[in-house]
Amino acid sequence: MVEVDHEDGGYDRNKELKLLDETKAGVKGLVDAGLTKLPKIFVHDNHKVNISSSSFSATNVSIPVIDLGSLHEEGNSRHEIVQKVKDAGEKWGFFQVVNHKIPQSVLDEMLDGVRKFHEQDAKVKREFYSRDITKRVFYNTNINFSTSEVNWRDTLYCLLAPGPLDPHQLPSICR
Repeated sequence: MVEVDHEDGGYDRNKELKLLDETKAGVKGLVDAGLTKLPKIFVHDNHKVNISSSSFSATNVSIPVIDLGSLHEEGNSRHEIVQKVKDAGEKWGFFQVVNHKIPQSVLDEMLDGVRKFHEQDAKVKREFYSRDITKRVFYNTNINFSTSEVNWRDTLYCLLAPGPLDPHQLPSICR
């Protein structure tokens, strides 16, 4: 069980963030190293969280779904699909794509590759750890690391546009 470290004596959040970032091991690296106390950088004050049952109800939420099935049909469907992607990206920041014709086996292999990447030894992952968002392939703990209240996320980024990504830029375990 992980304890929460509540001691405030001389706490410097930016220093703690920098120390974690310099390990290039991410959140999983803390766990792999045998973390026994939850670092204060991962603890947020409840009064700063602004989600109340009156302003947010999970029962009324519906993730935007973009159906690509009609993409190659005549008419305005391409324009409509592009507009739906634009709207979902602006309003939600994400969306679900259906009827994309990507075989389930390819999707499963992609998820397996990402899982295997994160399960690798930290020494191997450090090669890809970066805060340089101009790189096509990199991983880190939260892109908004210094401004986010809660940082419990390691992410492998693969920028697929503009232009195709050279598969050799990917970690070998993900290819």
